[in-house]
Amino acid sequence: MVPVKDAVDPYKLLTEYFDFYILSITPWNNHTAWVGKLNWVKKYLGEHAYKRLILSHHKNLNGRDFLVDNRTKNSADRFNGELILFGSNTFPDLNTVTRYLLTKV
Repeated sequence: MVPVKDAVDPYKLLTEYFDFYILSITPWNNHTAWVGKLNWVKKYLGEHAYKRLILSHHKNLNGRDFLVDNRTKNSADRFNGELILFGSNTFPDLNTVTRYLLTKV
């Protein structure tokens, strides 16, 4: 898979201002999916990013300020910080998400 259109540059910009982690899920019974996700992060987001990859089906356990996600599954709806629902009416695209987050710096 290739990254979502226009996703890599906003990611790189936001890492200049935020202690940014990549929180994702993967099938627990498919160990090659774990490696595939890690390699994807390395390829598209760079060497620094893979050390910030967290794989979990319980996104609410990660106590941070913001969670950018495209759905409320896997406990994203129980996240203690602010859930930014990418693809919603409020945040229809990553540029909108980026502009919003930069107001929080």
